[in-house]
Amino acid sequence: MKLAAPAPKATTRSALLRAGGSLLSGAGIPNAENEAIWILEFALGTSRLALRLEANRTVAASEQDRVMKLFARRAAREPLQYLLGSQEFCGLDFLVDRSVLIPRPETELLVEQVIQHNLRTRPLIIADIGTGSGCIAVALARALPTAVFYATDRSLAALRIAEHNATRHGVKDRVRFLVGDLLEPLRAHRLEGKVAAVVSNPPYIADRELLELQPEVRMFEPRVALAGGGDGLEFHRRLLSDAGEFLAPGGLLVFEVGQGQAGPLSEIAVAQGGYAQAGLVRDAAGLDRVVCFERKNSAKF
Repeated sequence: MKLAAPAPKATTRSALLRAGGSLLSGAGIPNAENEAIWILEFALGTSRLALRLEANRTVAASEQDRVMKLFARRAAREPLQYLLGSQEFCGLDFLVDRSVLIPRPETELLVEQVIQHNLRTRPLIIADIGTGSGCIAVALARALPTAVFYATDRSLAALRIAEHNATRHGVKDRVRFLVGDLLEPLRAHRLEGKVAAVVSNPPYIADRELLELQPEVRMFEPRVALAGGGDGLEFHRRLLSDAGEFLAPGGLLVFEVGQGQAGPLSEIAVAQGGYAQAGLVRDAAGLDRVVCFERKNSAKF
């Protein structure tokens, strides 16, 4: 005769919070106490205030199990954003999962640069290359209501997330998502010489540095969105080579780069010809993070 499993011991919210904080702290999570609170809020569908006011409320067995599984995943260094399913970017909430790179604050600088350049090409067409979660295209579409966007990615799974985010933020009718490699999908839409700006946060981690990344990044974020070749600039070179064909004269090419890459990338652009440097922006840590180039009016690609 098979014995039934014993019923879980009754547990309160405060006891679960202590258990989670201890587990995360032991796993080396720097902000363990706050992260335990965020996980508990998410799993129980409650608020920080309610957790305080109802600290001694008993948690149902099914909820206990869900909470502890989330704590275990975070202790294994899975990013909190994947557990909660979202990340804030440019004041908007974006759905994320393991098929897309988690949006970072420094990437907001790309959005700011495109807006600040006051693009005048009409119709205003902007291409977001390697769109991932769609955060750049969607944030720009919210800020530039007259613009039309083409967002490309090699991953169908990523494009599904991006489309969800575009729908969520009411811009699905102005962002066309295309599967394919870098700029290649734009050819079918005959966009040569018509694009006002090409913006991209391409993979820029040098292959030798991938193993040095934080466990959350190295183990869980998509490698295809991180690995940038021998020096991290493989995709930047390709975009510099191909973007001129699609940019209108005076059109803008905006890149995110890693530490120490802005100078070499500018040298590549100068050596290739056809571009003038149009801006260099540092992030909050003082690192050169965004590089802008302008397609020369007389350039031939």
